[in-house]
Order: sequence, then C-alpha cells, then structure tokens
Amino acid sequence: MEIKDRLQESYIEHVLHHGEQPKTVYLFASENGITEEEFYTHFGSFESIDIRIWKGLMTDAVREVRSQEVWAQYSSREKALSLFYGFMELLKSKRSFITFSLRNAKSKIGLSNLFEGMKQEFELFSAEIIQEGLESGELTDRPFFASKYKDALWIQLGFIINFWLKDTSAGFDKTDEAIEKGVNVTYNLFERSPIDELFEYGKFLAKNSGIKMPF
Repeated sequence: MEIKDRLQESYIEHVLHHGEQPKTVYLFASENGITEEEFYTHFGSFESIDIRIWKGLMTDAVREVRSQEVWAQYSSREKALSLFYGFMELLKSKRSFITFSLRNAKSKIGLSNLFEGMKQEFELFSAEIIQEGLESGELTDRPFFASKYKDALWIQLGFIINFWLKDTSAGFDKTDEAIEKGVNVTYNLFERSPIDELFEYGKFLAKNSGIKMPF
C-alpha cells in the first residue's frame, strides 16, 4: 500500500475511534512512523485527506459501474441511475466517517472545497453520458440549456446526499427511492417535451411568415 493510502486509512481509523481529527500533524505523523515534514510532502492538511477520500469514492463508483457487463447497453438515464446507486452504496458503507467529514468541512473549509475533486470526476462522467444521450436522440439538444444538464445532475446528487443524511428508514430504502424519483424527474426535463414543440413552431412561423419571435 502506498504511503498516501496508508495515511488515509490511518486518518479514517483515528476519526472513527476518537470522533475527531488527530490533535496535530506531528502526533499523527509520529504514530504512522514518518516525520511531520514527510506528511506535508503528501498532504497539505487533514482536510486535504478528506478531499482525496471524496474524490476516491467517486472514482471508485465510476470504475465499478463501468465494469458492469450490461454497461454498453445502458441508456444515458440508466447510466446516471447506476452511478447514483453505486456512489450512495459506497457512502452507506462509510456512513460514520462521511457524517463526520461533512460536519467538519462545513465548519472549516466549506462543502464546495471538500467536493472539488469529486465534482471534477462526476462532471467528466456526466458530460460523457449526456453527450451519448444527445447523440442518440434520447436527450434534447437545447441551445444554451444542454450544456447545463451536467449541473442539474450535480445538484441532484447534492440533494440525494443531504436526503440520505436524514434518512432513518431500514437499509436507507427511502434514499434509493429518492434516487429513482430524482434522477428520473431530472432526465424527464432533459428529454423532448411539448415546450420544445412550441419553440420549434415559433421558429417555423418566424422563418416563414415574417413574425418576429423573442428567441
């Protein structure tokens, strides 16, 4: 195990056993058989370990869902659902640490900083499956809006994480239900709707009847 991974695991164990971050980098480094200076060659702070953990969770979730035999046959919607389910399963397996990490980040570095690495991984994945959906015709390529589809999925993920933190149902079944409903509602907005028909009709009139339209 490389030293970054070893330090990360040791950090998680400390948090789980003590309910707080190590008192100092010096003590934590000593407990792990390295110097404080060596610690800083790998991590700038304990918070940077948290950031790496969250990014790793998303990376692992993406890798896992891509390894499914049926992945190539999935629609864009199914791929999004698969990632959401997979990512939340990883969070469920580390709930005690995840709860601490979120609470600690709110008071120290902010959730946007905590999620910065994870968001990059998520947006790369989202951009890919959305492009697939646009090319296949599953999703509607709306000017100005299609580029924001990945942002809508990111917001949905944030909602699901927050929902899960408050979920007291057995096996967090309500969270699974929230994922299904949330992702499906979001994708319904991405797909063709009567509004698109209306816009196309308006453009047709503007082009062929001389009527000026505000879009």
